[in-house]
Amino acid sequence: MSYQDQEFVEMVVKAIVGHPEDVRTERIIDERGVLITLHINPADMGYVIGRQGQTARSLRTLLKIVGAKSNARVNLKIYEPEGSRRAHQESTNQDSGRPMSSNNDAVDTSAVESLNI
Repeated sequence: MSYQDQEFVEMVVKAIVGHPEDVRTERIIDERGVLITLHINPADMGYVIGRQGQTARSLRTLLKIVGAKSNARVNLKIYEPEGSRRAHQESTNQDSGRPMSSNNDAVDTSAVESLNI
């Protein structure tokens, strides 16, 4: 049986990853609604999550809209295997004592300060 929400996730994700042949989804229905679990090649995790989670957040928003067409509450879970890059980065950054993200770095705005907007 074919489900529009599951097909949507696979179509979008296959279009943005480097290993589309590794994209796989599982669809489970429970009392809270539909849960789609996305399995991808670990090397493509950055493409799917995006900077500060922006791509994953956008994908989830669009998926909720697709689900709303059929009165279904649809959620997306991105499967992350044990020992993945993200877990490795967290432990590496904690060991060095450096924060994982450097969002507090000063940004040079001198080029646009003189603009009268």
